[in-house]
Amino acid sequence: MQKDLKSKYRVNEKIRAKEVRLIGPDGKQIGIVPLSEALRIAEDYGLDLVEVAPTANPPVCKIMDFGEFLYHEAKKAKEAKKKQTVIEVKEIKLSPKTDKHDLEVKIKHILRFLEDNNKVKIRVVFKGRELAHPELADRVFTAIFQAIEGKGQVEMPPKLEGRQMIAIVSPIKK
Repeated sequence: MQKDLKSKYRVNEKIRAKEVRLIGPDGKQIGIVPLSEALRIAEDYGLDLVEVAPTANPPVCKIMDFGEFLYHEAKKAKEAKKKQTVIEVKEIKLSPKTDKHDLEVKIKHILRFLEDNNKVKIRVVFKGRELAHPELADRVFTAIFQAIEGKGQVEMPPKLEGRQMIAIVSPIKK
């Protein structure tokens, strides 16, 4: 993490511009100065010269403790990652002739996945001549959709793709 951030910024002698817009350690703008003078000022403070806006003309450089800056940036990135939620897509595989009890068990799994805030891909696979009777899969999907009413919503209605019918349900946002 720190190495990624370190390579993102140019520091001290790695800055290539002839002159820079300098910001002091207190955050006040000093003005446009030659790079050599900016490096000397940073050295007088005992701090680093860090290029914070390389695309500006002239580039903006700030006098700061680079190690401390990297620490705070890494901390911010870690906090942002903590707040991120990852939604997984779980998959349930069925047959159009799935028995009533087996279907109830699968529905329990779907409800558990939805409670854990995961999307669920429901796949009904046709074997042999079952493809001639897609209404059998409709019966299965109808039973599932009735059971998850109030807990999940249909994101993608059942769609026939080759020898399988697929639907996606997602948890209802609270």
